[in-house]
Amino acid sequence: MTGLAIAAHGLRKAYGDKTVLDGIDLSVPEGTVFSLLGPNGAGKTTTVNILSTLISPGPGSGEIRVGGHDLAADPQAVRAAIGVTGQFSAVDGLITGEENMLLMADLHHLSRRDGRRVTAELLERFDLVEAAGKPASTYSGGMRRRLDIAMTLVGSPRIIFLDEPTTGLDPRARHNMWQIIRELVTDGITVLLTTQYLEEADELADRIAVLSNGRIAAEGSADELKRIVPGGHVRLRFTDPAVYQAAATALRDVTRADEALALQLPSDGSQRELRAILDRLDDAGIEADELTVHTPDLDDVFFALTGKPGVPTQTDKSKETAR
Repeated sequence: MTGLAIAAHGLRKAYGDKTVLDGIDLSVPEGTVFSLLGPNGAGKTTTVNILSTLISPGPGSGEIRVGGHDLAADPQAVRAAIGVTGQFSAVDGLITGEENMLLMADLHHLSRRDGRRVTAELLERFDLVEAAGKPASTYSGGMRRRLDIAMTLVGSPRIIFLDEPTTGLDPRARHNMWQIIRELVTDGITVLLTTQYLEEADELADRIAVLSNGRIAAEGSADELKRIVPGGHVRLRFTDPAVYQAAATALRDVTRADEALALQLPSDGSQRELRAILDRLDDAGIEADELTVHTPDLDDVFFALTGKPGVPTQTDKSKETAR
């Protein structure tokens, strides 16, 4: 477990007859972003709650170490090494942003002088200086989330759990949060991020674990996960029906869309395969009017592994990249 910020083996949890986690293994290297991806009810928050000592693991769970400490034997040492930002903000809206920060400093037993210093530094880092004297209830959703993470950092944690930190944020606030997460990792902090958003995991995570029915259906980098799903293809579109027919004859093994004058060929999107397709067209003296490449994305991965449609995406991004 050397070099791992989090290491868990056979993590289990059940509530009555409902199994929430069914023996999952996690290995999170230090200084990385590890994302748990899954729909509501997949067990993401339960995993965070166990690893952050908020609830106990279920019977039969194996060894769990967080920050190098055994979670069962030394939970207090684990708490000293971590910070947690849950789905629901811990900000007290009745007091100011600065007072929220100072309250956290008191809870971490910082001296008055150190508490004010850390508060000032973090308010500036998270661009909250101007709003520091205003009641937190007046903050926008993005500002409350920034304050929430700033409060989490008061104790200088080495590991931070972010449980769906961008839910409900507008696109600008979401992208600002992504930048904050990247900066945390640059500072050497390990981030365990839970999210329903496929693009968020793709943008931020060094490794992703897809949770389905209490188990990890697959784990790897975003690129590794995309490679396990078939379905990549090249789409050629023509405006001249005669050229379209000639291309269908020359290329063979194509799926035709006669009304659209379009052909689809299986492809992994590699330069080698694209060159081969273009060479066959050139040899036949054919030029396509439009060529697009589709490679599997995390939407495809999620649906293939879990069979659960309707997972939120953050943009209406096209799955096709124009070439």
